[in-house]
Amino acid sequence: MDNMYSVILILLLCLKASSVCSYRGPGGVRSGDNNNNGDLVTNLPGQPPVDFQHYAGYVTVNETNGRALFYWFYEAITKPQDKPLVLWLNGGPGCSSVGYGATQEIGPFLVDTDGENLKFNNFSWNKEANMLFLESPVGVGFSYSNTTSEYAQLGDDFTANDTYTFLHNWFLKFPSYRTRTFYIAGESYAGKYIPELAELIHDRNKDPSLHIDLKGILLGNPETSDAEDWSGMVDYAWSHAVISDETYQTIKASCDFYSSDPWSNKSCTQGVDEVLKQYNEIDIYSLYTSVCFASTARSNYQLMQTVMHPSFKMMPRIMGGYDPCLDNYAKTFYNRPDVQKALHASDGHNMRNWSICNHSIFKGWAQSKPSVIPIYRKLISAGLRIWVYSGDTDGRVPVLSTRYSLSSLRLPITKRWRPWYHQKEASGWYQEYEGLTFATFRGAGHAVPCFKPSNSLAFFSSFLRGESPPSTK
Repeated sequence: MDNMYSVILILLLCLKASSVCSYRGPGGVRSGDNNNNGDLVTNLPGQPPVDFQHYAGYVTVNETNGRALFYWFYEAITKPQDKPLVLWLNGGPGCSSVGYGATQEIGPFLVDTDGENLKFNNFSWNKEANMLFLESPVGVGFSYSNTTSEYAQLGDDFTANDTYTFLHNWFLKFPSYRTRTFYIAGESYAGKYIPELAELIHDRNKDPSLHIDLKGILLGNPETSDAEDWSGMVDYAWSHAVISDETYQTIKASCDFYSSDPWSNKSCTQGVDEVLKQYNEIDIYSLYTSVCFASTARSNYQLMQTVMHPSFKMMPRIMGGYDPCLDNYAKTFYNRPDVQKALHASDGHNMRNWSICNHSIFKGWAQSKPSVIPIYRKLISAGLRIWVYSGDTDGRVPVLSTRYSLSSLRLPITKRWRPWYHQKEASGWYQEYEGLTFATFRGAGHAVPCFKPSNSLAFFSSFLRGESPPSTK
């Protein structure tokens, strides 16, 4: 009883002198350490009860032009003060890390198929780390710019610079994380975002006042090098009986994916178009699962036809992570007034129009690095931990594309090809090189955690510990 009175007295004193006291919230993190109380999410509709805090809202990256990026941050379920900070990025370009990563793949709350409720993810990555999800660049999800001309300037460098600025401004809200061990993870077109951002952090860390304690990057089915990505995509389609021998031979004879403009060759363009036409019959992101038959579901091929137009000098792009079925129910959830208000995305009256992918950004992408392999070399030399993984049933950025890209690094092998295990079964295979680990997920599509949630969490834990994936049953 005396203890109860003591607690009440302390709380009363804190209310009277709030500048001195700070409440230690769930997980032991002192909310008074941070300048983020306005971003604390407290009444998210349909949310299951949890014992950790999460925050959502905007970080301004350019005051003059009114540019702001939307984030959703989940503290680790236990001992957040002892665990690293991980930034997760999805690609597209133009797709939402909140819609995919946070609420379809690795966050603690997954949007249910009714678009009304959230269900708890037992394999959430915030079991192992503090997880930060960012919608970038502006125009993606809730992120915006008041200067509409900027939307025509979006590209790799623009995105990397804004994300870098976001991080430093986010640390002003969450100063206790400024010196925390930091990793960047993501998938698909984020295979370019992540190395580009890591390089920017590495270069600017020479200024001690800007230092971010980046230790490593984790990339899933990543776009890496355009020539190798396309070559691997074609070879994978043929080796998995998606295209005919004749189509494959036409492409091999007429396509030089390393040329400055491979699409000037009509036979090459027609051959690759045939690949995309056949993929329209199945799910390119997961060869052996059912397609979505919703009313908008068959728009994939139209999108692919658009980017295959011969006038393109840049390598054509296919949207990474596009799932019309998910779009249907995620769009319902994130466009609810009460959800937008709870996430501090709007006031609940002046609504923001949320979509899981912004096709205008995708089609108008102004600048894309043809390869990030030179950045890999630089980051390996800097001693960063680099892990790359591939779901082996993905046709969009297939395992062959990644193997071709990584083989161009010509790294010495330190641990030869072998299976890795989860729950006494072979989860995939891996090989370790000097400065890089490559692993596969057996039977997983493009967004690996959707297919193998438990395996993915175990793999993520190994990555954070810097230990090899489990190689014994």
